[in-house]
Amino acid sequence: MNTKAIEATALSIRSLSMDAIQKANSGHPGLPLGAAELAAVLYGEIMKHNPADSKWVDRDRFVLSAGHGSMLLYSILHLAGYKISMDDIKNFRQVGSICAGHPEVGLTDGVEATSGPLGQGIALSVGMAIAETMLAARFNTNSHKIVDHYTYTLVGEGCLEEGVSSEACSLAGTLKLGKLIAFYDENKISIDGCTDITFTDDIEKRYLSYGWQVLRGSMYNVGEIADLVRIAKAEENKPTLIILKSVIGKGAPKEGTADVHGAPLGAEGCAEAKKNLGLPENEQFYVVPGVYEYFEEVRKNAAAAEAEWQAEFDAWAKENPELAKKWDAYWKGEKTAEVEAPSYKAGDKLATRDASGKSLNCMADSYEWLVGGSADLQGPNKTKLKNDGGTYTPENRKGRTIEYGIREFAMSQVMSGINLHGGLRAFGATFLVFSDYLRGSLRVAALSNIPNIYIFTHDSIYVGEDGPTHQPTETYAALRCIPNVQFLRPGDAEESQLAWEMAMESKDHPVAMAFTRQGITVYEKADKDWRNTARKGAYVVQEGSDSPDITVVATGSEVEMSLNAAKLVPGKTIRVVSVIDKNLFESQSEDFQKKIIGNAKRVVVAEAGSRMGWEGYAKKADLFTIDRFGESGPAAKVAEDLGFTSEKLAELLKK
Repeated sequence: MNTKAIEATALSIRSLSMDAIQKANSGHPGLPLGAAELAAVLYGEIMKHNPADSKWVDRDRFVLSAGHGSMLLYSILHLAGYKISMDDIKNFRQVGSICAGHPEVGLTDGVEATSGPLGQGIALSVGMAIAETMLAARFNTNSHKIVDHYTYTLVGEGCLEEGVSSEACSLAGTLKLGKLIAFYDENKISIDGCTDITFTDDIEKRYLSYGWQVLRGSMYNVGEIADLVRIAKAEENKPTLIILKSVIGKGAPKEGTADVHGAPLGAEGCAEAKKNLGLPENEQFYVVPGVYEYFEEVRKNAAAAEAEWQAEFDAWAKENPELAKKWDAYWKGEKTAEVEAPSYKAGDKLATRDASGKSLNCMADSYEWLVGGSADLQGPNKTKLKNDGGTYTPENRKGRTIEYGIREFAMSQVMSGINLHGGLRAFGATFLVFSDYLRGSLRVAALSNIPNIYIFTHDSIYVGEDGPTHQPTETYAALRCIPNVQFLRPGDAEESQLAWEMAMESKDHPVAMAFTRQGITVYEKADKDWRNTARKGAYVVQEGSDSPDITVVATGSEVEMSLNAAKLVPGKTIRVVSVIDKNLFESQSEDFQKKIIGNAKRVVVAEAGSRMGWEGYAKKADLFTIDRFGESGPAAKVAEDLGFTSEKLAELLKK
């Protein structure tokens, strides 16, 4: 190991970080100053990566879970030779900069994940580690190992306090993810002071109980860090937590205190810190001589390593042409088999969750790279895969069904990690009302353009006896308001198949689908080209006329309700529109929207949820919605008590 170069790199990280934060007058200097040695030794000596090809599929992944310390990552990526210039460093936290306040995947070369909210990064890392094992089991042979890399993550006290890290790390231990290595920056400081005021857990015992290997060392002994990583890699059946004792804001005048966590050091503070660290006091954005040259050698070695891997891959592909063909399909997201989609006829009656289950199996048979599972609701969610190769376990890495346990938040982040890793596509499932548990992850997935697929069943008051805690009424609006989230609420089994097709086609956004528990009758569609029309968000189910007396705009199970209600209103022409995707419909041209709604004298909206977002469609009195919590009882009785029935809708239409 070139210890001198690593130490010079750590000094340069501190120099760039404090100056960038000071210039921006915003940022978190504590972590970059305190953990610079770790970044230096990881990118200089430990990790398998190639700055010239940041998307090399067999690279090691590094996720900065403590994303507020982003200048640590930007500095080392710049020094290592990724596409981050000194001007980018100087433009930290400015509008249009690729060096955003918290790392954002897709914005900055070398950044593997968007890590802002604490705890989500380490949870996402679990998904990346799972993906590595799945692909290795499918494609490695006795002669050639083409998938063989590690996932590293850096966490702080804040990450370990957040519940999602506990959910995910418990799962990681159960799954024996030996190629997951987490570094804990143990400085005992958070924004409000010493973490002992709120956080006195014995982290070592906690992680031992999860089934992890736990090691200890100093953040400032790079040789020791390298040795600890070697020990971690030798343990193949346990993920490893390496606890590194550190000093937050090392070298700063207020090192070791909360004051240095999240505010610039100030001009005098920077000068004093540089003096303490042995850096030139009056030079800005100083890089220690020899660091760039050191990383030139690192890059040469990295290029040679990737070339060696490519030769191994080419030999593997030549010996295994069918596997190579499948590999391409996995990474390109192409079909691996032709499978006939489920079909239905008008009059068939089944819950849309059952239709979803059939569609899911159709997709899983068509796309072998589709993997996932449920948060302990496989039966109710209808997510059992018939040809899944078994459940994914330490003994069966080829299994496609992931048993997440009762961990909705972790499930969503693991999905994000799998999808970001590449080569696989992940879905997850739970009750719609429990989307609140994973909302923070869904938001970051949307921000990150990750195409997670969410299956949400039990989508309304028709859950019945489980009562208001399990009956989502405000949830449709809550999901629709997250930018870049596609929320689909199909009305029958045929629309459910279409929803799945739309979800599988998504490349740059999460898709959330809501399905019913109760049976829904498949209805005739007036629009014979409805499958194409519905891809614009809505289509006409019942024509009525070009200028109907009333157009009922409905979603999900309320489409059938609206059709039934229309039969109870003789003498009026009533058009019924199914809105499978409200946001998508509203993004269409005004002419298209008018064509679907028709030249109606009156518009009524029918949805078993909050009126929020529908106000522009109809006057308040014509919003047939549920603007309260539900109640416990048989589904039909609950609907009757809430006045949410076809008969009550018909009364409104007659007015």
